[in-house]
Amino acid sequence: MGRVPDVCVLGLGLIGGSVLRAASAAGWTAWGATKSAVDVEAARADGFDVTADLDEALRRAAEVDALVVLAVPLPAVDDVLRRVTALAPKARLTDVVSVKEPVDDAVRRLAPTTRYVGGHPMAGASTSGWAAGSGSLFDGAAWVVAVDDDSDQAVLRDVVEFALATGAHVVPTSAAEHDSAVGRISHLPHILATVLAAVGADGGPLALSLAAGSFTDGTRVAGTRPELVRAMCEGNRSALLDAVDDALGRLGAARGSLASTGGLAKTIDAGHQARKAFDAQKTAERTDVTIDLGSAGAPAALRALGARGGRIVSLRGKTARAKTS
Repeated sequence: MGRVPDVCVLGLGLIGGSVLRAASAAGWTAWGATKSAVDVEAARADGFDVTADLDEALRRAAEVDALVVLAVPLPAVDDVLRRVTALAPKARLTDVVSVKEPVDDAVRRLAPTTRYVGGHPMAGASTSGWAAGSGSLFDGAAWVVAVDDDSDQAVLRDVVEFALATGAHVVPTSAAEHDSAVGRISHLPHILATVLAAVGADGGPLALSLAAGSFTDGTRVAGTRPELVRAMCEGNRSALLDAVDDALGRLGAARGSLASTGGLAKTIDAGHQARKAFDAQKTAERTDVTIDLGSAGAPAALRALGARGGRIVSLRGKTARAKTS
């Protein structure tokens, strides 16, 4: 790891609070801001440098050219970006919001002079707020870093270095590819979990009294605060519609088969094989590759790495060491 710069985290819920904890544990000079008086008090009681004054945090960030991390829900991004433009217009900027294209669009509209590289750690829980966070939340997790051809290479390296410092592995991809992927593996599961929970509850007390592992596991994320789920899913409308259409097609085919022949083999076998493929990718042998982050072809090489399921695991100078299938 190279220099250890400063980081300013705006928003201290589950993810933002975990980012602040992980940054501090990694040796970064870190402070944060949140409008929640409860979270400010709790974070300060835990020994962290936190304020309820967003402007104060941003002025400090501008003075030292800190890496500013947006960790607020998507509906709050526009207002925060306006304050960033007013107080730290040339900030090195990243985010941990669960969709990337809407944030990228907002930055281009409202904070065009910032040096922005988007990010999204693929870690979380159904609980929220400062108290739910953990400095180890990102250990071994995938942390998406959005790589565009016009990305500021110095800030890109900073964001990759920061994500690695939290214990995560970096998955480089484009904003559009990220949103399409999370529509299927994150946002659709939230929708299906809410449907499954509602269907189960409609079975009455007997059904809920019999519910065990499959119901509990399948509905876990339905316990997430509804406003957070709405912000995440509604913010990724186009990609989520594609995923929902795919799921509805498969459910329709399953229903048709069940009604006509009484069989579900095709649906169940396809799902079983898909789960085996997921498990196999997680445990597959990986080969080492290196990518020169300073080269003209670096953005394309990084996106290709992510498309193959590869991850950056370390940095050395301008070289990224990665593992890929």
